[in-house]
Amino acid sequence: MSAALHLTEIREGGAQDLSEISKIMLDAFDPRYGEAWTSAQCLGMLSLPGVWLIVASLDGTDAGFALARSTGEEAELLLIATHPKARGRGVGGALLRAVIAEAEGRGVSRLHLEVRADNDAVRLYSTEGFIKVGERRNYYRGKSGQAFDAHTYARDLAANII
Repeated sequence: MSAALHLTEIREGGAQDLSEISKIMLDAFDPRYGEAWTSAQCLGMLSLPGVWLIVASLDGTDAGFALARSTGEEAELLLIATHPKARGRGVGGALLRAVIAEAEGRGVSRLHLEVRADNDAVRLYSTEGFIKVGERRNYYRGKSGQAFDAHTYARDLAANII
């Protein structure tokens, strides 16, 4: 099977994108794990200083997003999602690299994230230089009430800042 070339465009997002990113999030996040945020939560976060939203489109259609925040020399990737139909096409990697570049541009020396322990995204984070630094037991609570562990990861960026 040959891989088709796809054009992933990255742009800065804002409150006007919440309807579309909410749709992506609902399709991307399995409700069993309780990871998706509401539009109100995303809007509240976007109103805070140091928060940024990045939207990725694939062949002209919104296909993913990342929400992050910085405080001083640290930043946290709050949410990242790729629509299931766009997975395996480089959208997640492009979003993560865009978050890293933005964090570096803001003078951030360390980027953090947390992820459900058995989430497939761990491979992407490891590929992009993130290292596991901790665990949060029973962090996620799914609709059934079942609890799931989260792992925390970090990537030092200071070596990349000139």
